Amino acid sequence: MTNDSHAGQIVILNGAPRSGKSSIARAIQDEFEGPWIKLGVDAYNAMTPKRYLPGIGLRPGGERPDLEELVPFLYAALYESIAIHAGFGLNVVADLGHHDSYSQPLGILADCARRLEGFPVLFVGVRCPIETIMQRREIKQEGRETLYLRATDNVPVPEPVQRWQEEVHRPGIYDMEVDTSVLTALECAEAIRHQLDLGISEPSAFDRIAGGR
Repeated sequence: MTNDSHAGQIVILNGAPRSGKSSIARAIQDEFEGPWIKLGVDAYNAMTPKRYLPGIGLRPGGERPDLEELVPFLYAALYESIAIHAGFGLNVVADLGHHDSYSQPLGILADCARRLEGFPVLFVGVRCPIETIMQRREIKQEGRETLYLRATDNVPVPEPVQRWQEEVHRPGIYDMEVDTSVLTALECAEAIRHQLDLGISEPSAFDRIAGGR
């Protein structure tokens, strides 16, 4: 959409729930120079009518086919908003969980990548072993007591959690990856800052995804 050198930087954090994306996004906002606007799944779903939730947070596995027709439009609107913010010189960090495991493939990630054509986008894979994710799901958060599935004696890893782990990193094309079981959120943010300083290699991950490569 633009090759304006004054466009803001864009960092897309992609990973499973409880992998640490939101903590990295907060560290970026706290530590990086300039305004970094957070436009992730939680912020967007807070604006989505309850009857259409989980909206863009729809889990892998085709759990709500009745909502799937709407999800591509929600993602498209979110990414157009990212483009508008960056076009005004505002930096954007978005924490998301992209996957294509719906009742039928929707090709959302490739469409989103095309909507940011011409912008500097760093696509970051946020990895975390499922054992650590299950431990984090046990941590109580006010207002989120019923949000996350937890382990039981009979089911140490619920099937929806396993599906997230398998599907969120397909096709796994990234500019860089971080592992939040090894690095703190601040250390992940510093690694991202270092990569931004070095520059995004061409073709970028989003260029390859948009082109189907």
